[in-house]
Amino acid sequence: QVQLVESGGGSVQSGGSLRLSCAASGHTRRNYCIGWFRQAPGKEREGVAVIDSDGGTTYADSAKGRFTISQDNAKNTLYLQMNSLKPEDTAMYYCAAGLAYYGGGYYYCIIQPSQYSYWGQGTQVTVSS
Repeated sequence: QVQLVESGGGSVQSGGSLRLSCAASGHTRRNYCIGWFRQAPGKEREGVAVIDSDGGTTYADSAKGRFTISQDNAKNTLYLQMNSLKPEDTAMYYCAAGLAYYGGGYYYCIIQPSQYSYWGQGTQVTVSS
């Protein structure tokens, strides 16, 4: 049973930083995808950043240059360092995990919620102007 528990959310002013953490357990060590998604009120859930079991990363355009996803395999923890936060980053942030897709001879991750079967409860991030 995969379990994901997020922490680190909070309220910050525009331009500030936060680091989200996701404690993960029960997932396979190989050929998996794990990442961060967010959902603002009245909007669809969207991908922020994902990382595969080889450490390859994919970022949404809105996150490039400001957010960094990383994982500590020894601690089974996923991180999202968020810098230069903007009011439009305000949302519930979710950690999610799923099996990698296979095609063309290799495994890969996409930054769409549909690939991810396991979800945490979320942590709220609020950025004020």
